Amino acid sequence: MPASTIADIRTITCSPGRNFVTLKIVCEDGTYGVGDATLNGRELAVASYLADHVAPCLIGRDAHRIEDIWQYLYRGAYWRRGPVTMSAIAAVDMALWDIKAKRAGMPLYQLLGGAAREGCMVYGHANGETIDETIEAARDYAAQGYRAIRLQAGVPGLAKTYGVSSDRYFYEPADADLPSEAAWATHKYLPSVAPLFAAARDALGWDVHLLHDVHHRLTPIEAARLGKDLEPFRPFWIEDPVPAENQQGFRLIRQHTTTPIAVGEVFNSIWDAKQLIEEQLIDYIRATVVHAGGITHLRRITALADLYRIRTGCHGATDLSPVSMAAALHFGLSIPNFGVQEYMRHTEATDAVFPHAYRFERGMMHPGDAPGLGVDIDEALAETHPYRRAYLPVNRLEDGSMHDW
Repeated sequence: MPASTIADIRTITCSPGRNFVTLKIVCEDGTYGVGDATLNGRELAVASYLADHVAPCLIGRDAHRIEDIWQYLYRGAYWRRGPVTMSAIAAVDMALWDIKAKRAGMPLYQLLGGAAREGCMVYGHANGETIDETIEAARDYAAQGYRAIRLQAGVPGLAKTYGVSSDRYFYEPADADLPSEAAWATHKYLPSVAPLFAAARDALGWDVHLLHDVHHRLTPIEAARLGKDLEPFRPFWIEDPVPAENQQGFRLIRQHTTTPIAVGEVFNSIWDAKQLIEEQLIDYIRATVVHAGGITHLRRITALADLYRIRTGCHGATDLSPVSMAAALHFGLSIPNFGVQEYMRHTEATDAVFPHAYRFERGMMHPGDAPGLGVDIDEALAETHPYRRAYLPVNRLEDGSMHDW
């Protein structure tokens, strides 16, 4: 058999602080690649999809045939798309690109066309229970050299606010063995955001990009009102202002505000983003390598976005493993329409399980120049961190009815 023939595929589930699913593809000559298959709160569904349905179909295939394997896994299944399927395909795709770049003896970004910039600007998460606490955290990020900072503060009158952590650097929203529940009230939230941005501009000036995540919780007209309230403070973006199922809602937001809009971390195919991109209803597409079918498919999404001057702002929370972070950085370094990369630090335990070459410097990250993705998994150490069931929280309105999270 050729040296590049796929000989073994392993699915590794571990929890060094939070759950990750990692795919390892090994060729006949021992060359291997790794891919991230983590789907927050539904990890075992993807692990089973890979082990039971994907791996048996790939043994004996040529690992170099990345495009053909992608099409085979996507078009060959009657039930297409969806987060489980696309996360599984993404893991295979990442691992195959890792193998190809290792065989070429170069970092992946070189195979994707080479570096289009010196590094990828990243944003950190500044949050606190109060505006003062958030500003203190934002000052800390600015002092570290961050050029872009996301601002989230607790909402007065609500006991808990999604996106606000007691830990300044490490935040894992999947917080319980069964879903926890929290109350939400839009009328309490909306008046709290503009004062946060006003305080941030007073404290940080105008040379730092400021971002905010709405977490899909507004109606289109409420999102338009928020965007208009924030215009004087020139936000880099507001993220996920409304649920994206009804994409016509973004037209209404556009009619009322010039505040840039970012969306797409829950998207898993180009079809989720097509209308938003072609009608220029968004400014940043946040689809991820792991949830949007891997590097092969994300290239298609960003190429379409580039036609309409829409930039990337890929999701990069800690529910993506260092494998995805490495892939995102190689990808972001190479494309023409990169915008910004979200960066939440992993814990020391996670970094130990996933040794990596990427680095942070002067507000930017670089994937490093190790062959392939430049990230690995210590399987022996991973075994010491067994899977622990964890769910994202559920939100209800104050009257007890369900609400988009």
